[in-house]
Amino acid sequence: MRRKLAAPLPPRHGLDPARLRLPDEGPWGTLLEHLVERLPRVAPERIEEMLREERIFGPDGPLGVGTAFEPGTFIWFHRDLPDEVPVPFGISVVHRDEHLLVVDKPHFLATIPRGQHILETALVRLRRDLDLPALSPAHRLDRVTAGLVMFVITPSARGAYQTMFRDRLVHKEYEAIAPYDAALELPRTVRSRIVKERGVLAAQEVPGEVNAETYVELLEHRDGLGRYRLVPATGRTHQLRVHLNGLGIPILGDGFYPVLTETPLDDFTKPLQLLAKTLEFDDPLTGAPRRFTSGLRLSSWDSPAAWAAPPAGTGDTARGVTSSRT
Repeated sequence: MRRKLAAPLPPRHGLDPARLRLPDEGPWGTLLEHLVERLPRVAPERIEEMLREERIFGPDGPLGVGTAFEPGTFIWFHRDLPDEVPVPFGISVVHRDEHLLVVDKPHFLATIPRGQHILETALVRLRRDLDLPALSPAHRLDRVTAGLVMFVITPSARGAYQTMFRDRLVHKEYEAIAPYDAALELPRTVRSRIVKERGVLAAQEVPGEVNAETYVELLEHRDGLGRYRLVPATGRTHQLRVHLNGLGIPILGDGFYPVLTETPLDDFTKPLQLLAKTLEFDDPLTGAPRRFTSGLRLSSWDSPAAWAAPPAGTGDTARGVTSSRT
């Protein structure tokens, strides 16, 4: 197996440089000509500026405006970063050892860089704040969901932990706050077929072979709301949200189900009341049983008024999630 070429550029702001492989053939005489065609969202003047300032690297060092196009070679550079709205909530470390970092991620913070969310992501914050440049996620949690996320510190252990999640060897439990329906028979296991089309924000249940399964249990109820325990056996996109919506009890704060609503990125009110509560597995490196539990609570259960209010501060005690630790 061929080893991946080491990047000649160090991380910046906790972000690895972008890597591009040049085509094996093409009509371009210079690297500049190729990049102008390949990166249409970047102004040609900006690409030329990056080359003049030696911000684009090949395996042997910085490249210039007159660099010839070399088929099949690799280049690296740091992309210009978009303006982002700061997410005013912190990350709590639940566990750290030689190989693993388990954290409580707040609502509204993406797990990894993607789209409009680059620096304001759990991965970039943790790499930067804990000085862990090689940190990588073992799995992902939706931006609007709070709770446990596991990262791998040592590159040599990355494959073992990521494979464990891929092969569904991790027992996951979630909590959700949703309307209470006395007529709904619980507990029950919901099985359905969920599909999500590329470019369409919401997933949907359709007839066909089952590909999604969730155990749903009512833990308690009061004032028209229920606190639910959810145990997914599969990991389809938005599975828990789709299944509770299908039962007629959509999760509080869900902007996708039952109705898709547009929410500004700087609106931190009424976070989705879904919490990744527990991760349990046999460690793939040692065989030892491991169990981690979130220290966060869903704020609408303790105070619906606080849940709907704008954030009052930063850290994991800010509106959205509150710490259960003392």
